[in-house]
Amino acid sequence: MNLTIRPGNPHELGAHFTGEGVNFAVFSAHAERVELCLFDTTETRLTLPERDGDIWHGFVPGLMPGTRYGFRVHGPYAPEAGHRFNPAKLLIDPYARQLSGRLVWHDALMGYRMGDAQADLSFDPRDSAPYVPKSVVCAPMPAAPRTGPGHPWADTVIYEAHVKGLSARHPGIAPELRGTYLGISSEPILAHLTRLGVTAVELLPVHAFLDDRFLVRQGLVNYWGYQSIGFFVPEPRYLAQGGLWEFRAMVERFHAAGIEVILDVVFNHSGEADERGPTILFRGLDNASYYRLRDGRHYINDTGTGNTLDLSHPMVQRMVMDSLRYWVRVMGVDGFRFDLATTLARGKRGAFSPHAAFLAALRQDPVLARVKLIAEPWDVGPGGYRLGGFPHPLAEWNDRFRDGMRRFWRGDGDRAELARRVAGSAEVFDHPGRAATSSINLLTAHDGFTLEDVVSYSRKHNAANGEDNRDGHSENFSDNFGTEGPDPALKPARDARKRAMLAALMFSQGTPMLLAGDEMGHSQGGNNNAYAQDNETTWIDWEAADPALVEFVARVVALRRRHPVLGQRWYLHARLRPDGQRDVIWRLPDGREPHGADWHDPEGHMLAVEIRGAAEAPEDLPGAAFLIFNAGRAAARQVMPEGTWRLALDTATPDAPERAHAAPDTLVAAQSVQLFISEH
Repeated sequence: MNLTIRPGNPHELGAHFTGEGVNFAVFSAHAERVELCLFDTTETRLTLPERDGDIWHGFVPGLMPGTRYGFRVHGPYAPEAGHRFNPAKLLIDPYARQLSGRLVWHDALMGYRMGDAQADLSFDPRDSAPYVPKSVVCAPMPAAPRTGPGHPWADTVIYEAHVKGLSARHPGIAPELRGTYLGISSEPILAHLTRLGVTAVELLPVHAFLDDRFLVRQGLVNYWGYQSIGFFVPEPRYLAQGGLWEFRAMVERFHAAGIEVILDVVFNHSGEADERGPTILFRGLDNASYYRLRDGRHYINDTGTGNTLDLSHPMVQRMVMDSLRYWVRVMGVDGFRFDLATTLARGKRGAFSPHAAFLAALRQDPVLARVKLIAEPWDVGPGGYRLGGFPHPLAEWNDRFRDGMRRFWRGDGDRAELARRVAGSAEVFDHPGRAATSSINLLTAHDGFTLEDVVSYSRKHNAANGEDNRDGHSENFSDNFGTEGPDPALKPARDARKRAMLAALMFSQGTPMLLAGDEMGHSQGGNNNAYAQDNETTWIDWEAADPALVEFVARVVALRRRHPVLGQRWYLHARLRPDGQRDVIWRLPDGREPHGADWHDPEGHMLAVEIRGAAEAPEDLPGAAFLIFNAGRAAARQVMPEGTWRLALDTATPDAPERAHAAPDTLVAAQSVQLFISEH
């Protein structure tokens, strides 16, 4: 290449094509020199000629989209002081929009000499370029049309899915599209989701990510994708034809079907691991700025992955905010679920604060004001469990709902815990400005048992992960009904519990989330940490789907939508409404209201609740619902409240039509839920 470079502008980070050439800008506070590396048949190095503050930049006339590039950064190699600059290592642009090639594991990726007595204090001069993905200059993409469905939180039903896992085995999808963005948004998938009635898909990470070296050595991959190396890059392995347009086409197809797209984003750490990991990105750009360091040399590990990004640093925070805005403005997505969100809200000293700089930036941003924001409210650092601690407008994954529901239906929970979860976990989330929809209610998620496995296994079976079954949670609050694993004789009992749990999920206050495949009876063979299983363990087998269960899930979702009292924005506190009725009344089987010891009776496996529109709501909701939950091992009678009621659903007879109910009581089968509706 016969190229020249001149000062550019520092205002837009990354590589930006202007029509006359490309402007490059990258942040590094401690660098001494930054080289732009351009790749054709050979590598051409150009020193970025200008520095404004801590942003290095340059403009290369005549350069076109499609150019492959990277950076080499010069500066001190002083690990004990937090600096790990090594210009022998090619670095990915943190603002790259596309990557070419995949990371190939080689010792040259390390900034230090592996096996050296000085370990990571040593210096490795080998060139890493042959093994590092190249950043790609992209043509500007116009803003995405604002065509998202914009479902209110109270109407939202989330479906957590993996791009490949949901589409890889669908017989109605063309083989070349299975496991891709175009595959997951193809007509067979959209028809299924529309039939279910879900309003949003929450996709496991789609930012570009790497496969960990220890997995590759075992013939495994990083299937889930929680090792990001490109916060602006759609993961290339899900592109059928290699074009960025495929991701946006996926979003537009979901929108046309009335379905929002929420991305699971991993801004708490990168794929560079700890001080023994590769130098491919932030470590080589400015280790001391991007990461939280314990003593200069070692990394704070609040994430359990080896490193922790420092979102209290203004330029790291800017990168994350720029990424979020890019996915909304250009790619058209409708929301984000923040992995290990506690980490993102830790300050310079490591303490969590609901007023942290990053959360403040989220809350004031006009672009993000119109999208859904969800926190995973914990990390593995000190004081990391922060359920209920995030401010409006963030919703939060509610693991207490998951565990409480599993224990109640297993038989070792209590009425009080069930009542708290059915009522939207108000004791956790009801503080100023937060709606009852703030609780993301889930029975299962990607990290844990599937619903089928919750009722089929009492212990985890993770040997395939290559960690001698040490990984994954040991306490799953699951129940195998007496036999570990599949047993045709136990199928009716297991199916009954699944229906009861799914009904409890959909009829509880809060925002329900369904794990992809749970509606079909998908099993992972008891693997509760299938992060490395890119195979039939995690790929949903559509041909083995349980059609009756699919139909049941569609029915309970439709009932929730049809009766707004089942999913309200306002909390229920048993207060009087204008009509003189309380908005929530709990009932024992004999019709009495529970008091004192009734709530914690170890034999109390049945509870009912009468729900009306919240007394504090500015507008009343029509009708009332009467829900009965029987987790006992025998049928029992429940006294009905006064009024005219219609049985809308009995999970023990899931195909039975709705019917009027005039009797003073009702017989509730073991392990079942009944829903009655009054229109008055």
